[in-house]
Amino acid sequence: DRVAYKHSLKEMVIDVPPQTCITKDNIQVEVDGILYMQIVDPIKASYGINNYVFASTQLAQTTMRSEIGKIDLDRTFEEREKINYEIVAALDKAAEPWGVKMTRHEIKNIIPPISIKDAMEKQMRAEREKRALIAESEGDKQAKINRAEGDKAEAIAKSEGEKMKRINEAEGRAQEIERVAQATARGIREIATAITEKGGMEAVNLRIAESYLLEFGKLAKTNNSMIIPSNLTDVSSFVASIGKIFSDTNKQKS
Repeated sequence: DRVAYKHSLKEMVIDVPPQTCITKDNIQVEVDGILYMQIVDPIKASYGINNYVFASTQLAQTTMRSEIGKIDLDRTFEEREKINYEIVAALDKAAEPWGVKMTRHEIKNIIPPISIKDAMEKQMRAEREKRALIAESEGDKQAKINRAEGDKAEAIAKSEGEKMKRINEAEGRAQEIERVAQATARGIREIATAITEKGGMEAVNLRIAESYLLEFGKLAKTNNSMIIPSNLTDVSSFVASIGKIFSDTNKQKS
């Protein structure tokens, strides 16, 4: 007796050659893949089919063409997992009489024509540039908003500062006026008290005489024409008349 067939029960990896497929939107693409399989029944693998590897790769290619033809080009890049699943399902069902189990399939490359690839690259560049412009405009918009908010906050703070400054200045002026008024009133009260005391009127008369002579001396030093009173030499009578006015005023207040 001799051994007619020898099979490894390990999982095998088989390259699926590149082939041209046509998408639903009539774009030719070149697609290849990798097929993973394992012999589960050596007898069927030996006598159920002449060459299970060749049959599996051929069936993988036909199934791939069928699945690619169902979708547009853009979706072929997005739905690789779904395409792989459909290929494995179809192969596993067909290979059951061969004693072979299809474990998985992976698409390696999907290569569109150069013209389509250039158009896709231009589209991607346009999309990237569009996103960049949008991001830049959003950044400028946010920057303007931030600057406006900052200017607004600065203006509010400045106006509040000016307001507090004016309030403080007004309060300061009010306090100043109040203190001057208090000091003036206090001075008037002290003068009035001094006048009513003993010798007060004599001091007032003396002060009046000094002021009279001082002001008259100033007039004499100017070139202005002036009218000289007839009783200019009688200073004492003038001072006495002014003093009498003060005295009468004090009596009326009393």
